[in-house]
Amino acid sequence: MADEEPVLYEVGDDRVAVITFNRADRMNGLTEDFEDAYFDALLKAEDDPNVGAIVVTGSGRAFCAGADMSILDDASTGKRPLLLGGLERRPVYLPTTIKKPVICAINGAAAGVGVAMALVCDIRFAAEGVKFTFAFPQRGLVAEYDTSWLLPRIVGLGRALDLLLSGRVVLAEEAQELGLVNWVVPKDELLAKAREYAAQIAATASPASLAMIKQQVYADLDVDLETAHKRTTPLMLRAFKGADFTEGVASYVEKREPHFPALGEGTEFTFME
Repeated sequence: MADEEPVLYEVGDDRVAVITFNRADRMNGLTEDFEDAYFDALLKAEDDPNVGAIVVTGSGRAFCAGADMSILDDASTGKRPLLLGGLERRPVYLPTTIKKPVICAINGAAAGVGVAMALVCDIRFAAEGVKFTFAFPQRGLVAEYDTSWLLPRIVGLGRALDLLLSGRVVLAEEAQELGLVNWVVPKDELLAKAREYAAQIAATASPASLAMIKQQVYADLDVDLETAHKRTTPLMLRAFKGADFTEGVASYVEKREPHFPALGEGTEFTFME
């Protein structure tokens, strides 16, 4: 049955892991089991040396229409607490901590926590006409799942307040204008385009460099330029001495694809005080 597993996982010869939300009959509404399966798949891809980049997408008409309505109903009537992304669980922002690029291919509607799940991916592709909405105030809620931190940094303060306060529906084309998504493509090309992008990264980039760049960007969001400079300088000096730098330059000069070691097998970077 299509709904036996909440999340599907496969790795191709292009070294791209594709994680597919597989609750199409429930518009990929998020549950605790679904969330756990998704996060397990991300960590599996991170640990797999044969994976260079990750694509996350949905099945059916929606990417993720938010928390599953059965959970919302139980939470609203006090039958049980809503635990998704709670302090006792792995956070929604887990993809930002994954050491490999996470590319989101938004195939259909994204609402509430579904939009948050897209925002914490590194790059976002969307199918033409896809609908986005936060809709928190319409449910009597606050800006959940770190959206009050994420959204202003992605689209700017004024645009973030518009989207969060109005809860209005935004189509993919406007979402691209706002900076909410990077690219909008025809629906039948969505996964192929996202996968092609991910495969290009996997084939040409140093895994150690990718991991460090992600850490730098997210960690430096809230520090001043001087602090970022002090962090970056020793990392640059270490990189110049590394085998990945030697290979990167050699492959460029020799006009060939580089051959970088997998994470854990070559240069590893950490922030240096």
